[in-house]
Amino acid sequence: MEFDFSTVEDIETYASVPEGTYECRIAEVRETTTKDGFPRWAFRLEVADGDLAGRTAAWDGLTWSERALPRVKHVLDVLGYDVSGKLVLAPVELEGKRLRATFHEETHEDPLTGRKIVRMRVPFFGYERSAVEGAPF
Repeated sequence: MEFDFSTVEDIETYASVPEGTYECRIAEVRETTTKDGFPRWAFRLEVADGDLAGRTAAWDGLTWSERALPRVKHVLDVLGYDVSGKLVLAPVELEGKRLRATFHEETHEDPLTGRKIVRMRVPFFGYERSAVEGAPF
């Protein structure tokens, strides 16, 4: 076989769903730390309903820094937690929770390889309560 690869773009894509808003569940949560030393809960968002059900839409996370706390509060509120005062919560408690998330495709260049990388991301306030009645909160 002969093929001219000069027309093939060097790109890595992790986008498994088209841009849009989907009913999702938090399928997995991993505890990590940011490079600045703040706790971060990375979570995998899986499409919960429709033709794309079961696909990983994106990874997102909650960073427990002063600057990121408004987003943490918003996401936890969307998930049904009482964020009006003190809250004790473990990362594993987020698993299985449902919400609606809006995804946008984001492309950036890896500075080490020069390859373009495509991922789906959720904007700062890109979450809303699940549209499914009786969804686990």
